[in-house]
Amino acid sequence: MQQKNQVAMNPENTVFDAKRLIGRRYEDEKIQSDLKHWPFKVVNDGEKPKIQVQYKGEVKRFAPEEISSMVLTKMKQTAEAFLGTSVQDAVITVPAYFNDSQRQATKDAGAIAGINVLRIINEPTAAALAYGLDKGLKGERTVLIFDLGGGTFDVSILTIDEGSLFQVKATAGDTHLGGEDFDNRLVNYFSEEFKRK
Repeated sequence: MQQKNQVAMNPENTVFDAKRLIGRRYEDEKIQSDLKHWPFKVVNDGEKPKIQVQYKGEVKRFAPEEISSMVLTKMKQTAEAFLGTSVQDAVITVPAYFNDSQRQATKDAGAIAGINVLRIINEPTAAALAYGLDKGLKGERTVLIFDLGGGTFDVSILTIDEGSLFQVKATAGDTHLGGEDFDNRLVNYFSEEFKRK
């Protein structure tokens, strides 16, 4: 909620959607398409996107990995406060469609946050684990995991064995099919309607 209040008062310095930038090149067509929706500035720094903000009167530039590391640092602190002990290791989830570059950039974000990243796993696989789809299983089961989020859409088909062995059979997704994209399309549609009238 704090971010939503911040974006209204200081939009050009409120950063979000680092997941859409991480592990991509500045000239990537998806980044170029997203630029028109972001109130913050994204600049080309050696073919890599950097988020530029004003902080205490200074211009600062952050790589998407640095922004993600800030989120991971906060999550680490929250986990440590809840558990009452330090957290060194973590498994981090990423959208199923993330390529190798995006996965490596996510690992780098974990390292920047001081986390030993044990593994990167697909979000739909994590959902299957979280819902205990492997519990009380007799034989093998094939499941479809459908994840429509705020900014992404993931679908995975998994087979789960009674020994809690997960095997990903197929995966697909879209970085630009989620709640935020629905909002953007509605805004574009209604702005065109108002222009016509």
